[in-house]
Amino acid sequence: MRLVQLSRESLQFPPPEMALREPNGLLAMGGDLSPARLLNAYQHGIFPWFSPGDPILWWSPDPRAVLLPEHFHLSRSMKRFHQRSPYRVTMNEAFADVIDGCASGREEGTWITFEVKRAWLRLYESGHAHSIEVWNEQKLVGGMYGLALGQIFCGESMFSRQENASKTALLVFCQHFIKHQGRLLDCQVLNPHTASLGALEIPRTDYLQYVQSLAWQPVSDGCWRTQTLF
Repeated sequence: MRLVQLSRESLQFPPPEMALREPNGLLAMGGDLSPARLLNAYQHGIFPWFSPGDPILWWSPDPRAVLLPEHFHLSRSMKRFHQRSPYRVTMNEAFADVIDGCASGREEGTWITFEVKRAWLRLYESGHAHSIEVWNEQKLVGGMYGLALGQIFCGESMFSRQENASKTALLVFCQHFIKHQGRLLDCQVLNPHTASLGALEIPRTDYLQYVQSLAWQPVSDGCWRTQTLF
């Protein structure tokens, strides 16, 4: 199967079923990171991921990693930590700083380039992207960000500078999302960290059905306003 080259003139993507098996889920290359294209991609179960200096690559892997927020795995040690947590958790107070935190301090390097940061800031400014911040006193020590898609939250990245900070971000967000009728977190590709927190793999066809049914269903009022969550 051939990799599709996207043009800047059209926002259309090929069907996710056309994605390569090796590398798993690679669907297309090119195009741009405009808010309209990014929204269209996520609404069809597609996301960008590429290395600095490479063309933009678009993916729809099979299987897909997801987390049902009510199935977040709270270990006994994490429960004890959370009960005496020194952290404060907020939403949308420091979006740019969260992206910077996710981009820095990774031994393997980062795909969150200046171009990617700029694209996500535009999504945030238009009300589509959101961040969860974890603070220890006035210091940002962890967080996560992603895209709101109806009752789905497409998580992009998270970071942690102190003990259990990223776990705290996800735990508190899952509790908040449930209260506001959120149904699913997209984790894209399973890794040991997300698996330990309750994420699992489902067939791509199942994920696309979730998108079709949930992406157009609103969460309840107040879900995405700037606020303190914990």
